[in-house]
Amino acid sequence: MSLPRYPEYKDSGVEWLGEVPAHWEVRRLQDVAQVINGYPFDSRLFRQEGGYPLIRIRDLDARETATRYDGEFIREASVENGDVLIGMDGEFNVGQWLGTEKALLNQRMCCVRSPSSALTTFLRHALPIPLRAINEVTYSTTVKHLSSGDVKSIRVALPNPFELTQISEFLDHETAKIDGLLAEQEKLLALLAEKRQATISHAVTRGLDPNVPMKDSGIAWLGEVPAHWSIFPIKWATSSIEQGWSPQCESHPVDSPDEWGVMKVGCVNGGIFDPAENKKLPAELEPVPAYALKRGDLLVSRANTRDLVGSAAVVPEDHPNLLLCDKLYRMRTDHNICEPRFVAAFLGTPQARSQIELQATGASSSMLNIGQSTILDMPLPLPPISEQIEILNWLESQVLKLDETRARVEHAICLLKERRGALISAAVTGQVDVRGLS
Repeated sequence: MSLPRYPEYKDSGVEWLGEVPAHWEVRRLQDVAQVINGYPFDSRLFRQEGGYPLIRIRDLDARETATRYDGEFIREASVENGDVLIGMDGEFNVGQWLGTEKALLNQRMCCVRSPSSALTTFLRHALPIPLRAINEVTYSTTVKHLSSGDVKSIRVALPNPFELTQISEFLDHETAKIDGLLAEQEKLLALLAEKRQATISHAVTRGLDPNVPMKDSGIAWLGEVPAHWSIFPIKWATSSIEQGWSPQCESHPVDSPDEWGVMKVGCVNGGIFDPAENKKLPAELEPVPAYALKRGDLLVSRANTRDLVGSAAVVPEDHPNLLLCDKLYRMRTDHNICEPRFVAAFLGTPQARSQIELQATGASSSMLNIGQSTILDMPLPLPPISEQIEILNWLESQVLKLDETRARVEHAICLLKERRGALISAAVTGQVDVRGLS
């Protein structure tokens, strides 16, 4: 869509705005809208049910909240449907409360309440731009914080009320179309992920021949397997298993093969080994070369969130400078009996995942653990080694095709998001004239 520009511009005096239409007025946010701080509610009255929805940063653009407040309704901290909300920590994200219940705004949030729906819409689209600029220049070694004074002092350029309505309606209409396309692409990504998982799962539990005779595995969660496959605990094909070492490391990864790094548990997420997921070993610490990663090492996360604990991947090549951490199991298999990649693929199937998650233990849902026995005692359906290699080669080609499609979809999503952001930026700074187009 090619849109015209306004006939005359002026310098706004604001870096993020640049030049704006000559008849627009630059105003501080506090002069055109009310900025309301969240309230420090008593956490002892937080509930999962009952009470009032309590909006925290995680609840931006939500219809329900993860936490509810079972105390007095504080009118000064009430949120109205449609209010523009800002998270004051982290990325300074902007959103709204989409629920229908009366809700309360927690501390470290603020509400921007404007006198008109058109201005509310305009600000909802415009505010992420200066907030990103503030975020980029805000330094913090931990979590970045925003003050209500920072929000109040944000300057925006505004046209007359009639034109403001036209711009707001245009943005709502155009972003809704883009959001619809994004939703379709996101759905396609989910379908591709399901297809990828189903393809791997079927191949390593049923094989490639649809006509092969099947037998009951005798294991309820596994079901039938090809009749000529063996079933035995993973430990029967395992020659060794060990944990590594987790010293206090730097916060960044190694820059070259000449530096020593210790792997992070996330290096096996998604079933693909990522060597970049490491932390540099401080120079004053002596490395332990015995923990260096070698080609064919099967790595399994022993501690992680419920959906990631037990994730497995195989190291495809030697990494003499990267060391095993103690949150990973390193397993080595008898290559005459079992390909480590076959075990890794099996551990990622829904059947194996269900058993891993069932046996995971821990006091915190954010960090669960599995013992060696969870993996070693798990029944493994195993074809002859030649068939394992055939299955793995077939999977490699199929997964490659799916991953290439996924990459194209992700690129399309990136372009749509860029288009959305550019359109909003151009409209709220007056770089395009949308009058009469809404």
